[in-house]
Amino acid sequence: MKIKGAVLREPGMKYSIETLELDPPKENEVLVKYTHTGYCHSDLHMLKGEVPVKMPLVAGHEGAGIVEAVGPGVTTVKKGDHVGVTWMVPCGHCPNCRRGKGNICTTSFNYFLEGFLLDGTARMRDAKGGVVRHGNFVSCFSTHSVVPERAVIPMPKEFPLEQAALMGCCVPTGWGSVFNTAAFPPGAPVAVYCLGGVGLNVLRAAALRHAYPLIAVDIEGSKREIAMEFGATHFIDSSKEDPVPAIQLLTGGVKMDDGTIMGGGAEYVFEVKGEPGAIIQAYWSTSIGGELIVIGVSPHDQTTNLPLMLLPLHQKTIKGNLYGSISTHDDIPRLVNMAMQHDLKLDKLITERFKLEDINDVAEAMDKRQIKGRWICEID
Repeated sequence: MKIKGAVLREPGMKYSIETLELDPPKENEVLVKYTHTGYCHSDLHMLKGEVPVKMPLVAGHEGAGIVEAVGPGVTTVKKGDHVGVTWMVPCGHCPNCRRGKGNICTTSFNYFLEGFLLDGTARMRDAKGGVVRHGNFVSCFSTHSVVPERAVIPMPKEFPLEQAALMGCCVPTGWGSVFNTAAFPPGAPVAVYCLGGVGLNVLRAAALRHAYPLIAVDIEGSKREIAMEFGATHFIDSSKEDPVPAIQLLTGGVKMDDGTIMGGGAEYVFEVKGEPGAIIQAYWSTSIGGELIVIGVSPHDQTTNLPLMLLPLHQKTIKGNLYGSISTHDDIPRLVNMAMQHDLKLDKLITERFKLEDINDVAEAMDKRQIKGRWICEID
């Protein structure tokens, strides 16, 4: 069948909106007609070649839509069902999956980087017959895609599909980082660096965990209002002041006569963009004995300089975190139920809507830090 998709052909090049040929689903695969897809900072990383994946590929990993057909052996969904899709597809049998860590499945990650489905092949071809790969298994910036059955999460039909799309990435990543990875006690002091779609969900989850103080940090002062809407008790514009001493003073630190600050620091600090400078600031904002949770994906060639001597002396923990350490088919339905009770503020999270043909303008806006909340592509 003919479909339309946003294709990345080379790192650093713009998206090309192309007509592609899509093969029908094979065994344990599902054909989904997408209606909505969110634009995530990880999409910008991929566009700029900062994530080492094979191209050409159809981009997008945070989508929802309607099942149009199923392949042999599919039992969990049928034609007409509303679904969200997930870019992490645990195999169920690798060592990490057996330990309950399917979010870092080693088997499926190899196919992920290659841009293939789980049989090691693709279902899309371009006008010249060339193979076009599946970005993040699900290729959500397209009118249709064939995806693994395990990448499909059924959604209640009364749940808006534009909100269901957010369940593919930013909501479970943010919430899982708080409740699964950090699992901090109610009332703990928390700081959140970088308030994109994931960061706002970290903030909201921490607010419902009764974190105090709950300090939001962003280089864009215009995000103050949405930070407070999502539950922050304090906001720091890092373009105007150093967030490290500010956080230390807000969390019990004492300023000495020589200007140094003794003590303080948030017990749990989340860095959500993968910006090396922000990671260093976040480290120094973490209290002695505290935890720094790094969620943001950094470009593959970037490093950061952390003070190794102080790691044992301060007994700080640095945790990398992928997808909120979630179990996709357990945690995402729970989050949908919470959203339907209006705890998650997803209506506030979606701040703009755009068409597939405008995706390059959206990428440019994100690169210029002009996006608040999450922008959603409405797919015709």
